Amino acid sequence: MNKPPRKKNPTFGIAIFIVVAVLLVIATLFYNAITEKREFDRQNAPEPTISSDAAAAAATTAKPASGAAQ
Repeated sequence: MNKPPRKKNPTFGIAIFIVVAVLLVIATLFYNAITEKREFDRQNAPEPTISSDAAAAAATTAKPASGAAQ
């Protein structure tokens, strides 16, 4: 009438541990790759060209209003 108690299966717990460990390793690799790419891009940013500086300077100069006498 009484069922014997089920024995715990240790394989399931070890399988879960391995899956979590592998996911942590993959997440760490992605994090390091993204961080190093951003650092590389920051160090190797292209210098602004003269034409873009001139365009920025021209955009910031005051222009007369459309109704103002020229």
